[in-house]
Amino acid sequence: MNPVLYIQIWEKRIRAVDILTGDTFDEKPIVALETNSKGLVTIKAVGYKATVMSGNAISIINPFSHERTLLSDFTLAERLLRYIFQKLHKGKLLRTSPTVVIHPMEKLEGGLTMIEDRAFRELALSAGARETVLYLGDQLPTHDFDLEKVKALDIKK
Repeated sequence: MNPVLYIQIWEKRIRAVDILTGDTFDEKPIVALETNSKGLVTIKAVGYKATVMSGNAISIINPFSHERTLLSDFTLAERLLRYIFQKLHKGKLLRTSPTVVIHPMEKLEGGLTMIEDRAFRELALSAGARETVLYLGDQLPTHDFDLEKVKALDIKK
């Protein structure tokens, strides 16, 4: 079976659950970036660990914090999702691309614009997802998760 990740995004929290294994990543969506002397930018820490880092070459950024929309920095959000995918599949011999259900949890007044819809879908795909489903609504149960039912609720339909 291919992995299915259910990712809920708030401005101050990101929660990803591997539906098949129950493995969970639940942290602040804060990223500490370090720029080396050659200009190469690397992720040094994520979540709480990122909030306590400091230094001249360290930047602390939340890619899901903007006053009007939930997604503020596409490139960094993509890197954060890629980090989460790797964290959830660490130690597994075969890493197949997951199906990802993206569930924005706030800043949804009036629904999503076509641009936000596309940005969330492409965010997961560019981070390594095989397929993306964009879901709006009540929190989905992870113990009785039915991907086909969730696909039927995808907002693109």
